[in-house]
Amino acid sequence: MEELTHDAEEILETLWIEIIEKNKIPDVTIMRNNESFNKLISEGYISMEKGRFLTDKGVEEARLCVRRHRLAERLLYDVLQIKGREVHETGCKLEHILHKGLEDHICILLGHPKTCPHGSQIPEGECCRKKKHETSSFVLPLSKLKTKQNGKIAYLNTENNDILKKIMNMGILPGLSIILMQKFPAIVFKIGESQFAIDSEIADKIYV
Repeated sequence: MEELTHDAEEILETLWIEIIEKNKIPDVTIMRNNESFNKLISEGYISMEKGRFLTDKGVEEARLCVRRHRLAERLLYDVLQIKGREVHETGCKLEHILHKGLEDHICILLGHPKTCPHGSQIPEGECCRKKKHETSSFVLPLSKLKTKQNGKIAYLNTENNDILKKIMNMGILPGLSIILMQKFPAIVFKIGESQFAIDSEIADKIYV
């Protein structure tokens, strides 16, 4: 299947926001002369019958477009410290180069954020639904592990930029195996051959 153009994804995002989030009937008069808009119709993403606009296929693709955009903004804002208008403008560019599925890795890295920097809701992904299931079953903060117990890093759960940067600088990333060596006077753990000592505040943000 041919990849959607930047313009086509922007149209789907606009329709999602108007129809799904604002519960409005969008004015597509100007869009009707747009080549990308008409291609979305021919490919089954949009239907003009009875004012439906987004088909089931279109709803799902629009949801993914919005999700990639808002996660890109979250990454830029939280990790790269980009602020103001540049967050949205750079986020627009970044979302279109994210390979499908890569947004889930970003979502996991950022601890499954609920909203973008502007306060708009980030649509859930499969990783978010999996996290809910795992959290209710066996995922724990690193600080709750027993000494010499090992596991795999599931996600990082913090909105504190300084803590997130500190964790990432140690190479602590979702998917890596980790073993808790000691809990007092500091929490000491190993990832591969590297050993680190952190306090309980940081350990509480690392879920295993």
